[in-house]
Amino acid sequence: MSSSPIERDALPAGIAAAADSHRRWWKRILPRSLFGRALIIIILPLVLAQLLATWIFYDRHWATVERRLATSVAADIAFTLDARAYATTPGQAAALLSHAQATTELRYTFRPGAALPRRTSGSDGGWFEDALVGALAERVGRPFLIDFESDRRNILIWIELSDGVMEVATPRERLFTPTTYIFVLWMAGSSLVLLAVASLFMRNQVKSLRRLAAAAESFGKGRDVANFRPEGATEVRQAAAAFLQMRERIRRQITQRTEMLAGVSHDLRTPLTRMRLALEFLPQAGPEVEELTQDVMIMERMVQGYLDFARGEGPEQPRDTDLGLLIEEVTAAARRDGADVSLALPEDFVLPLRPDAMRRCFANLLSNARRYGSHIWVTALPVADGIDVLVDDDGPGIPAAQRENVFRPFFRLDASRNPATGGVGLGLTIARDVARGHGGDLTLEESPQHGLRVRLHLPR
Repeated sequence: MSSSPIERDALPAGIAAAADSHRRWWKRILPRSLFGRALIIIILPLVLAQLLATWIFYDRHWATVERRLATSVAADIAFTLDARAYATTPGQAAALLSHAQATTELRYTFRPGAALPRRTSGSDGGWFEDALVGALAERVGRPFLIDFESDRRNILIWIELSDGVMEVATPRERLFTPTTYIFVLWMAGSSLVLLAVASLFMRNQVKSLRRLAAAAESFGKGRDVANFRPEGATEVRQAAAAFLQMRERIRRQITQRTEMLAGVSHDLRTPLTRMRLALEFLPQAGPEVEELTQDVMIMERMVQGYLDFARGEGPEQPRDTDLGLLIEEVTAAARRDGADVSLALPEDFVLPLRPDAMRRCFANLLSNARRYGSHIWVTALPVADGIDVLVDDDGPGIPAAQRENVFRPFFRLDASRNPATGGVGLGLTIARDVARGHGGDLTLEESPQHGLRVRLHLPR
């Protein structure tokens, strides 16, 4: 009976920790892949059934067969010795032993006046030794010794008689049957064949799951999934069909949002342009005209931000791009605008990227760092699954409680919305959107330069 959560909480800490450690130990032993677990599900019952059958049935069968073979040999020896007692002459005794050897395949040699030899050291007859010893003691009823090692083909038995010693060479074939070994080997061989067939079929089934996982991962990284079609078992085909439908819905939603933002932004630029022209032709400038001009400039910057955000979801396809060269191009443009940037980049680090979108991402990060700091440090660090690009500045930084909020569209730490102290609140939003569109992410940390650190992770 399983314990309830309350009972588990009532257990001592040591017992609960031991139970958790036991479960973790089993998890470490079990394979993690579906292929390995499926093979265990198929093979484990088969192996257990064969072990139980071998232990219960074949062990009893083997013991019974060996006992009966040993009893047959002991009965032949006992019958021959009893018949020899009725032989009145040495010739009759020799003829009897010759006839017994021909019919029972046991070779008899009588040594008159001899005594039992010394017991051989280290003799071991294996499975049938005890059976033969018991059968001879029961059937013959005379002192005897057995040698299992001197002859590879025969087992030597010495029986003490009143007038000498009878040596009986018993062929091992009469005491040992290979059928049990053959049957066990046949079971093991058939199990290996079944394992190979099951592995082949399971590998084909798992292959379709791996292709589905690879397609989903590629689509999550913004890459095109070409020539993907549902295959495999019915359930796997259902999952693949659901993935294709989800992909089309996401693409349609992204396209609609992009077209809507681009259309709205484009339509807004026309009246804003007319407003700017009208302000330029006003006869005199005053406080009201300056405020209106400032508002128009803010609206133009917001519209430009909308367009940048819409272009971030554009139809650009990923291609192999030298990340270091791309960062150097963006950094050169920032330096021409007056930014003080230090670079530490790896050589020839090529990733599948959308270059235009990634340039916009880095440009936004550098622009944000330049706005609040006097110096920028850009560092690229290769990691296990890709690369991390660090953008550090020596500005005031962002409080930890606000670091996630700044990724919200149009969110600004400056509540006054003064254009002189910041943008429209889309720079980091666009940068994270581009990063996640490549399958990576964008996070904020405290910089060793006492400012803000932006960590951009891009997978391979």
